[in-house]
Amino acid sequence: MLGTIGWIVAGLIVGRLGLEATAAPLRIAAGASLLLGLFSLSLPHTPPHAAGKPLSARDVLGLDALSLLRDRSFTTFVVGSFLLCIPLQFYYAFTNLFLNESGMVEPASKMTLGQMSEIGFMVLLPWFLFRLGVKRILLIGMAAWAARYALFAHGDAHDMIWMLYLGILLHGVCYDFFFVTGQIYTDEQAGPRIRAAAQGFLAFLTQGVGYLIGAYVSGAVVTSYTIPAGGHDWRSIWLVPATMAVVVLVVFAMLFRPASR
Repeated sequence: MLGTIGWIVAGLIVGRLGLEATAAPLRIAAGASLLLGLFSLSLPHTPPHAAGKPLSARDVLGLDALSLLRDRSFTTFVVGSFLLCIPLQFYYAFTNLFLNESGMVEPASKMTLGQMSEIGFMVLLPWFLFRLGVKRILLIGMAAWAARYALFAHGDAHDMIWMLYLGILLHGVCYDFFFVTGQIYTDEQAGPRIRAAAQGFLAFLTQGVGYLIGAYVSGAVVTSYTIPAGGHDWRSIWLVPATMAVVVLVVFAMLFRPASR
C-alpha cells in the first residue's frame, strides 16, 4: 500500500509540473533509485531463511515450483495469467499517450486515481475473497480489464469523459482482483517451502515474458493504427486488447477449477 502511495506521489509531481513530454521523469527516477540503493545499505541484517544449509542448483533455479504444474487448475491459472498480461501492456505503455492525444488536462495526475482506487480495493480484498472465493475474484479482475478497454474505446475528453475516468478508476479492481489475488492463490498452493520459488516463477512468466510479448504486440497494433495526419485511431486500438481479454476470460472460466472456493 505504501508503494502505491509512492506511485501516486510520482504521478502527481509529473503531471502537475508538466513533465510528461520531457526526460525529467527519467532523471528523477534515476536519482531516487540511487538514493534508495544507498539507503538500503543502512537496513538491518536479514540473512536468507536457508542460510547455512546445503544449496543445490535446483534450489537456486526454483525448479521445485514446477511441481505445482501437475495440478491442472494451477496450470490453467499460470497460463491464463500469462496470456492476460499480453493485452495488459496496452494500458501500461499507451494510456498516457492516449489521454494526451484525447485532450485530457494533466493526464499523469488523473491516472493516479487508479492507484487511489487500488488502495481502497486492497483494503476490501479480504472481504471480497471471503464472500466470493478465488475463482470469482480472478474472473471479475479479468472482466474489469476488458471493460476498461471498452470504456477507453468509446470515451473521449468531452461529453464522454466519464468513461475515461471510470476506466482509470477500474485499476483497483484490475490490479487487486487479478494480480494480488493471484499471488495469494499461489501462496496457498505452494506452501512455505517453495513459496518464494512459486512467486518468482509466476512473476517471470507474467510480468516478465508476458509483458515482453505484450510490449511488442501493443507497439505493433498502435503503430498500425497511426493516422497520417497525426495521432492514432484509438477506438480500433483499444478494441484489440478488449477482445483478447474477453477470450482469455472465457477460456479461463471454463478450465479453472480450484480446490478452494
